[in-house]
Amino acid sequence: MLFAPPLVLLFLALWSPAAWAQEPATGQPQPGRVFCDQNVIYRIADAATVPQAYRGFLGAWSDAAWDPHSCAALIVDNVDPDGTASIIYVFGPLGSSGRVTGGTLHGTGTVRDGELRFQNSDGTQFAFRPGIADLIGRMTTPNGQFYEATFKKTL
Repeated sequence: MLFAPPLVLLFLALWSPAAWAQEPATGQPQPGRVFCDQNVIYRIADAATVPQAYRGFLGAWSDAAWDPHSCAALIVDNVDPDGTASIIYVFGPLGSSGRVTGGTLHGTGTVRDGELRFQNSDGTQFAFRPGIADLIGRMTTPNGQFYEATFKKTL
C-alpha cells in the first residue's frame, strides 16, 4: 500500500482537464462541404467581428445556376471594416451534364454601395446584392454576356 498514493496522484494528474486540454493540431480540416462537385473547406468568421453593414453577405450561398449547364456557390468567410471581403467562388457542372469543368477560386472582393463585387482572372465580373433571404448574383463575361442567378443561404 505504500505505492497507492503515488498511483492515485498519477491517475488524477493524467485525468485532469489541464492534462487533456490541447490546442487542435494545425492542419486539421475545417468545416466544409461539397458545392458543385467540389469539396470546399472553409470557416465563416464570427458575425460579431464583421461590421453590421456587411453581415448580410457573410456565409455560404449555393444552389445557383448561371445557365442550364453550370452551378455556382459563393462563400463569404469574412468582411473587413473597409469592405474588403474574403471569398471562395465555386463552380461546376449542374447535375451530370459534364459540359462545364469545375473549380474553386479563392480571392477578395469589395463591398460598396450595398453590393459585393469581384472579378476572376479571365475578366468575368461578378456582383452580388442581398435579396429578402438570398443573394442575387450577376455575372458579366468579357464578351458582354450577362447572367443572373439567386444564391440560397446554406447552413
